[in-house]
Amino acid sequence: MGSRRLRVVATGRVQGVGFRWFVRENAQALGVEGWVRNRADGTVECLLVGEPEAVDSLLERIREGPPHARVDAVDVECAEDAAGPIGPFRIAPTS
Repeated sequence: MGSRRLRVVATGRVQGVGFRWFVRENAQALGVEGWVRNRADGTVECLLVGEPEAVDSLLERIREGPPHARVDAVDVECAEDAAGPIGPFRIAPTS
């Protein structure tokens, strides 16, 4: 089975509440590669790459968010354009 590659954008109260660290910890625990970053518009963007079951599990956790977050919406799109190895999950600079 191949890997799944998704670009995810979470909206709501997702900055200043530990959201990026929450995503990074869960991604690392699930063996998902990629990155997470704040965006200037107040959203959080992620690139998730890994086994479909692990990516799906992380996506569900992102929809819940950490305790002080409020996730209003999660937009998901295929990210096949993000080809090649991504590397260990990291927090990337704000875009």
